[in-house]
Amino acid sequence: MYTNAIRHTQEQLQTDDLSGYIMYASGEPCPMCLTAMYFAGIEKVYYCASVDAAAEVGLGEPKMIYEDLQITKAERSLSMVQMPLNEGQENPMKLWKERS
Repeated sequence: MYTNAIRHTQEQLQTDDLSGYIMYASGEPCPMCLTAMYFAGIEKVYYCASVDAAAEVGLGEPKMIYEDLQITKAERSLSMVQMPLNEGQENPMKLWKERS
């Protein structure tokens, strides 16, 4: 939801940099939306309902994800395996930067 607002604003302003902008939200952002806010440069978020309040009404995933991010990668509920690049392969982050 918030990621859509970020994308729309970036399209309207023709920039990926939203430094200095403020996000107003009905609920505390999930980790994905929070990460998008960091990447966009948003500097402040005002929200109403907390992650705990969301969990009380059955929206417990954000709380679980925030908790999962507090532990080591090896202990997380989602298995993550890094696949190193082969020699000569282009770094995907470098490609992303060149296209941005």
